[in-house]
Amino acid sequence: MKITIVMGFFLPVPPAAGGAAEKSWHGLALEFARRGHDVTVISRRWPGWPDLETKDGVTHLRIPGFAHTKKLWRNLLLDFAWSLRVQRRLPPAEIVVVNAVALPCWLGWLRPKAGRVVVMPGRMPKGQFRAYNHIARIMATSTPVLAAVLAENPRWAPRARIYGYPVNVSAFTGPPRALPKAGVTLGFVGRIHREKGLDLLVEAFALLAERELPPWRVLFCGPVDVARGGSGSEYRDALAARLATALPADRVTFAPAEFDEAALVRRYRELDIFCYPSLAAQGETFGVAVVEAMAAGAVPVVSALACFTDFVKDGVNGVVFDHTASDAAKRLATVLARLIADSGRRAALATQAAADTQAYDFPIYADRLLADFQALVSPLDQEHAAR
Repeated sequence: MKITIVMGFFLPVPPAAGGAAEKSWHGLALEFARRGHDVTVISRRWPGWPDLETKDGVTHLRIPGFAHTKKLWRNLLLDFAWSLRVQRRLPPAEIVVVNAVALPCWLGWLRPKAGRVVVMPGRMPKGQFRAYNHIARIMATSTPVLAAVLAENPRWAPRARIYGYPVNVSAFTGPPRALPKAGVTLGFVGRIHREKGLDLLVEAFALLAERELPPWRVLFCGPVDVARGGSGSEYRDALAARLATALPADRVTFAPAEFDEAALVRRYRELDIFCYPSLAAQGETFGVAVVEAMAAGAVPVVSALACFTDFVKDGVNGVVFDHTASDAAKRLATVLARLIADSGRRAALATQAAADTQAYDFPIYADRLLADFQALVSPLDQEHAAR
């Protein structure tokens, strides 16, 4: 098959500057190419990179994009401009996967030779599914995303499936880790942003510091600057200052973002407990970082957002706490204290967590997706869609 993958306007592929969608679709593009498919990825032009190249069997077309902003309305305008630019550069294909908001509004009828349109909403929908036409497949990343899509436009129900995100599980999996001399490591890997619940997490760490527990330490790793999805260095510094009032400096690490996969794996492998107390009910659509941490052998502790319930089962392969409670920080601290103190429970949860991530590994995910694509381009499916 000829497959085109359109990314968003602010990050490149390969994912030199992070991005869950960029990482996922880059991995899938490589997997598709390894299986003999003709794959083109369209992403943002990046300094020092060629506008057109073929690498590892994947053709990369990079066009001028834009920096991400703090304002949703500005990002939507930039997405519209990006969609117009992409439309003019699309090659003929059988499948075109779109990770942009505006482009599917007109692509299916205006450029049918670009291929059957597959949409993967990376964020909660903003009303665009009322305007979409000629969509062959909607790849919802989680149960709440699917519900939100169908609330906007119920007619897409026959074309929608829950897929989650693919993750390079094999890269994160390794032998069981011996307990480090520093004790249990708790931490967060992801964007250093307020919506991730990091203020709540830091307060929980401060409460933990008041308890008698086996040795433990804290690790934060992720992009801080707004252009890469963070809340800025001032926010990071405020978190660090609060931790400094509760914990010695040698027990807290704020590491820079790791965009090299091997370096990122090493960071995840440092963690015994992965804390992801996100508050973003409208922002979280899956949780790639959580799956990566699970694959790396960490126990996930997550907030009670609906998107996590597709793969984190409380008391089976992780722990879920009520982030909406008035004493949420105390509840989180209690959960973490129990895990720190009980190495046997940590080991059991971590083993099950790693096993449950296999369904998201690239080869398995690609098998399912390519079978779906093949069905979409079959004459029978096209005849059905035209009715």
